[in-house]
Amino acid sequence: MAANQVELMQQLHDEHAAALWGYCVRLTGDRTRAEDVAQETLLRAWRSFGALDAKQGSVRAWLFTVARNIVIDEWRTRRTRTETVVAEPPEPGDPVDDTDRLLVSWMVADALDRLSPEHRAVILECYFRGLPVAEAAHRLGVPPGTVKSRTHYALKALRLALEEMGVET
Repeated sequence: MAANQVELMQQLHDEHAAALWGYCVRLTGDRTRAEDVAQETLLRAWRSFGALDAKQGSVRAWLFTVARNIVIDEWRTRRTRTETVVAEPPEPGDPVDDTDRLLVSWMVADALDRLSPEHRAVILECYFRGLPVAEAAHRLGVPPGTVKSRTHYALKALRLALEEMGVET
């Protein structure tokens, strides 16, 4: 930058910086943010030194327009980042998270701990692992009829354990 340009930028700052900062405070409502916008505006003025010809219009009007555009661009960018497009609003009662499912799984795990080892084993094989009765019988080393009867009584015991915990079945 030539010496005369440095002097002109200093003069531009001296004449317009206070008014520009006040305008930016009104635009942003935040004194710190206003300083940033005013500084960015003066930086753009320095980069566009040729556009600041007083013969083409008011330099202050150019500065205020640039400041206003900076604030608008930041607002649009922030709005774009924070807006979420949803195809359809969620229905009332739709789970927003898995908290309910997690709590139910903890209660069922606690109720399973209250069962006898034989009943717990048959529930785990048939319901949680999804094995058919014959395969569960083979893995547990008991006849298929025993798996069926244990499953029946294990489910009754599980229901009773959940009721004792205050869970409505």
